[in-house]
Amino acid sequence: MIEVGEYRVKEGLYYTKDHEWVQVLEDGTVLIGISDYAQKELGDLAYVELPEVGKELNKGDVLCELESVKAVSEVYAPVSGEVAEVNAELEDSPELINEDPYENWIVKLKPSNLDEELKELMDAKAYAEYLESL
Repeated sequence: MIEVGEYRVKEGLYYTKDHEWVQVLEDGTVLIGISDYAQKELGDLAYVELPEVGKELNKGDVLCELESVKAVSEVYAPVSGEVAEVNAELEDSPELINEDPYENWIVKLKPSNLDEELKELMDAKAYAEYLESL
């Protein structure tokens, strides 16, 4: 774990400038969630609107919406693919993301162009440097 002020950045993940993370699993699917920075900026989450399983997403499409006491925020797909699974626990307990944003993923995706799209994401070190510039 890399500490950047009050924020934690988990190593071994890929990050976007919009504060989503991607974890590549052994079976070739990916887990997607939001970073510690994002969950702290949002505040206490009250609702997660999850996408439909089977939905096709292009990189940059709206993946889901997170509603907090402060605002409604869109989460964008960091890579293209098909929604294979959603973290249904979040429907009843969106606060799980606040408790640990790296353990509580939002969506599992079957990526369609992973190798190319990962090149456009930051590793943990680059993301930590990006957070320092904010």
